[in-house]
Amino acid sequence: MPQAFAPLLPPAEWTRRADLAGLIAALGAGNREGTARYVGGAVRDTLLGLAVKDIDIATTLLPEAVTAACKVAGIRTIPTGIDHGTVTALLAGGPVEITTLRRDVSTDGRRATVAFAADWREDAARRDFTINALFADPATGAISDYFGGLADLAARRVRFIGDARQRIAEDHLRILRYFRFQARFGSMPADAEAEGACAVLAPTLKGLSRERIGMELLNLLSLPDPAPTVARMAELGVLAVILPEAEVAPLAALVAQERAQNQQPDAIRRLAALLALKGHEGEIARTEAIAGRFRLSGAQKKRLATTAGAIATLAAADGQGEDPAAPAAHARALAYRSGPVTATDALLLTGHSVAPLAGWSVPAFPLKGGQIVARGIHAGPQVARILQAVEARWIAEGFPDEGRVHALLDAELAATGIAP
Repeated sequence: MPQAFAPLLPPAEWTRRADLAGLIAALGAGNREGTARYVGGAVRDTLLGLAVKDIDIATTLLPEAVTAACKVAGIRTIPTGIDHGTVTALLAGGPVEITTLRRDVSTDGRRATVAFAADWREDAARRDFTINALFADPATGAISDYFGGLADLAARRVRFIGDARQRIAEDHLRILRYFRFQARFGSMPADAEAEGACAVLAPTLKGLSRERIGMELLNLLSLPDPAPTVARMAELGVLAVILPEAEVAPLAALVAQERAQNQQPDAIRRLAALLALKGHEGEIARTEAIAGRFRLSGAQKKRLATTAGAIATLAAADGQGEDPAAPAAHARALAYRSGPVTATDALLLTGHSVAPLAGWSVPAFPLKGGQIVARGIHAGPQVARILQAVEARWIAEGFPDEGRVHALLDAELAATGIAP
């Protein structure tokens, strides 16, 4: 039987914050008019017993009145989204966004023109999903549910408010938000109207900025197990619109590896899985192009590219008859050359153990070019060649101590014709 939720906000640590109580008092929410209510994720997650990260307040007060009331109470505010009625109160326990009730005047699928309102139901009607349109009175905890959000939350059903196609037409990004919320809160079978609308309107995603799509995709991939939802996106034709290069099977395999090896979810690693990297020629350039398309950060772009390179290294080792899963030295050699994060990514993506990297720190190569010059080799290309040769043997032997490195240098110099 699905869990039933009483229309009352249960006690939670965040609701007992003294600084938040001061803000509520400043907004006059304790009087009969009920000028402010908690809304959205904080209400939803508290009902589910989840940790609350962000607190949002909806209010009948205009932004100027919010700012003035906070100033009288000694609460600093910043106009983070003043055009859309949002003021952020900077409290000791963390910022709180306060937004005036709104109604949409016009929308074009990317942005909305809004007008301020005074009706709670009207404000709820412009939100995306029923489980996100729950209000809670700060004084009594009474929950206002205008569109069946409590029942949907109990059934683990993600459902658009009103007509699904109309909600998506107002903001095309709601297609991707739907799948993210389905992966986090939903159960199967999914809401048929929601899926149908997302499938039909998927081409409208092409009108959004690649950066917004990339951010939403990474948010989805960071969830504990997005693989079934991503597979459903592929079945409905949504995934092909935003990432035509994607293959869904490697993502499920990676999630299984992460769980089996007790590794935390990682969105960039999972994006690499969707790209089905196999170490083939040209994959580094392809990953860089896709990262650029989504406007990923320089660090994220580099990580994808280096992961592709590391997988190529593993593939080459396999091709030479080596077994990357066998010696710990092989995994550590990859970490030494590519970095521990990239090595972890590549090992998980190819189904190899990351155990050799647990508690191990990448060592510094204990030999410098000057030490080779001191042995009679003129500075120049030969020093670099000898340095690289000794380093390669040091890595192959599993990073022995400095004494062994000097023995390796002696052997290399002897092979060069210089006595130790």
